[in-house]
Amino acid sequence: MDSDRAAASTSCTIAPWLSVRNSAGAVDFYKSAFRANEVFRLEDPEGSVVARLSIDGAEFWLSEESPEHGNFSPESLGGGSIRIILTVADPDAVFAQALRAGASQVYPVSEEHGWRLGRVLDPFGHHWEIGRPLGT
Repeated sequence: MDSDRAAASTSCTIAPWLSVRNSAGAVDFYKSAFRANEVFRLEDPEGSVVARLSIDGAEFWLSEESPEHGNFSPESLGGGSIRIILTVADPDAVFAQALRAGASQVYPVSEEHGWRLGRVLDPFGHHWEIGRPLGT
């Protein structure tokens, strides 16, 4: 009975898990660039971090890459296989904040296809599209 109640109260979510080199530095970057909050953190004696972060309630995970488990960072692969879309009220401000924190501009914020959107590359090789639908 308790497992039925737990299943009924659990909502479906999808949260990316980013593999990076320098996981502790990545946590610091995402806090600075996107004002992420740490929801969970596990750190080993060598300084590797597993963290669950939240940006205004949108959660994602990160940890050190572990090739032995098939988890590679974009740095190891020479690029990533996903882009992350971060939908925010003020894409211009968040975009500028990400650049100040150390991200690189891929393309500037502009209006296209019904969105105000720009893309940055974070220092760990992940692409973030920062924007909002027009009219919102």
